[in-house]
Amino acid sequence: MSEHAPSDKTAPGEQAAITEPPQFERALVELERLVDRLEGEDLTLEESLAVFERGIDLTRACQQALDAAEQRVRILTVQSDTAEPEPFPAGRVRPAGDD
Repeated sequence: MSEHAPSDKTAPGEQAAITEPPQFERALVELERLVDRLEGEDLTLEESLAVFERGIDLTRACQQALDAAEQRVRILTVQSDTAEPEPFPAGRVRPAGDD
């Protein structure tokens, strides 16, 4: 039995890019399972190292995803002295309840 998830297409030691929230959530679930295996199962040294390595790969990929999300939030919330508000185009957006 492999410690890798069936949907994992990366080679050992290779980080998978986590670009979507569902991928991030799946990575966290897999990390939790790996921790449970390390804490609860009687693994050989080689199995433990493989599980640990996979956990490190997932942790790094998750951290990259969190860094990218933080950068997006910073870009969206940055204050700019030169930015001017723009009006919405007329007729394109209707208030809720105006059917």
